[in-house]
Amino acid sequence: MNLFKLRGKLTRSQDLILGIIGFLIFIAIWWIAAEAFSTQKPIIEGFNNRLPSSLNLDPDGPQINQDSLARAIALQDSLAFANATEFEKVYPVLPPPPAVVQSYPELFTKDNLPVEALRSIWLNIQGYFWAISISLVFGFIIGLYPLFRGLFSKQTNALRYLPLTALTGVFILWFGIEDEMKIAFLAFGIIVYLLPVVVQRIDEVESVYLKTVFTLGATDWQTIRSVYIPAVMSKLMDDIRVLTAISWTYIIIAELLNRAGGIGSLIFIKARQGQLEKVFAILFIIILIGFFQDRIFMFIDRRLFPHKYVKTANVGYKESQFGIFAVLGVTLLGLILSAMFSGFGTTLWWGVGLIAIAGLLFIGLGEFKIFSASRVKE
Repeated sequence: MNLFKLRGKLTRSQDLILGIIGFLIFIAIWWIAAEAFSTQKPIIEGFNNRLPSSLNLDPDGPQINQDSLARAIALQDSLAFANATEFEKVYPVLPPPPAVVQSYPELFTKDNLPVEALRSIWLNIQGYFWAISISLVFGFIIGLYPLFRGLFSKQTNALRYLPLTALTGVFILWFGIEDEMKIAFLAFGIIVYLLPVVVQRIDEVESVYLKTVFTLGATDWQTIRSVYIPAVMSKLMDDIRVLTAISWTYIIIAELLNRAGGIGSLIFIKARQGQLEKVFAILFIIILIGFFQDRIFMFIDRRLFPHKYVKTANVGYKESQFGIFAVLGVTLLGLILSAMFSGFGTTLWWGVGLIAIAGLLFIGLGEFKIFSASRVKE
């Protein structure tokens, strides 16, 4: 086919080949740019110019002043440069791809990257659950009832223009400096975008469906349950997927406020230490996490709203839907109960975990049935 045809479609093989070529071009440009900005640095025998990690330091051990140590290293480098006879190539602006790949073993073993990533993911999940729940409740109230639309729609739309990074001090005053502040900041950052979108999606519901249920004598609640909720949620899933990238931006900002752990804290420390290869390695981990999050949202969308992708729902969809509702519902219930009753921590989450595992088993059963049905059709 003509590769320059407007809105032309690529075949599967063309898409694969061009994707590989594009990736290789990206790596080549990156590598060339890293070499172009590289410099020579004197080799100082017996001197370690790498700053130690300040994450998870022993509180009872000697504390390290990172700024003083960095200034000492800079002074040592300037004196050594004048008398040096041997030099090595360094990359102060952009690390080359091999250096980024080689930094992963140390990130996993010394810097506890898996633990910090899981911490950030859990904060992200909590913020997402609160933001989506609050946006749906208030979005439907504002979007469906003229009284509340007149009272609050203008304020809701105005929230999108708030510079959220300028509100970090306010959230610290309200929620403290610990995880509660980070979750609240992330949730608010998503709500200001998602709440107006929920109202917009309600306005986009086609009138033919509303006229049909009105003709059938449906009550207001029946109209909401059978028309508004399915129509709004089927479109809103795409909006929620788009907000995944925004959520990671806000969680990184929140973790910079008190560097007590998480990917954002780790990135800040490695950048301060000049370990750019580790900074880029962590950024690629965030991209990978975001990709998997997007796949999960796409899977949920395909199973809860199969009419968008297939003409008839095969066997297995009911089981998958039940499992998805069980996992999402029990997680939200756990977050609400843990916020209301802080004393139920460990016992509560053990129960949530067991129910979530049962939900995942239902999802697995449904996927097995869907796969078996598709094989029979073939």
